[in-house]
Amino acid sequence: MYYRNDEEVEALIERRYRELLAKGKEAELRRRQAEEEARRQEILRMILTPEARERLSNIRLVRPEIARAVEDRLIALALQGKITQPLTDEELKSILAEIYERTRRDFRISIREK
Repeated sequence: MYYRNDEEVEALIERRYRELLAKGKEAELRRRQAEEEARRQEILRMILTPEARERLSNIRLVRPEIARAVEDRLIALALQGKITQPLTDEELKSILAEIYERTRRDFRISIREK
């Protein structure tokens, strides 16, 4: 026979169990993301010179979405075997210029007098 107290205790235990399961899943997800980021950084270390890596990290501070797009593109090229030697800072600049031209927006300001 269950008393109200036992039902409340069981509900608390069940809720705590679910919380622990959720934390475990979150920890596993964070661990996988950290491993993936470590793999990405290792590939970038192999395909970029130190100067190019520094430029990319500076860009990541200002425009993280552009840095991520460049990293994705470079990693894809490396995995396809199209990058055989480390890219220099000048080569990275040209890639960034291409991306800038594609993503650049022209702003026009017009002032109307009444």
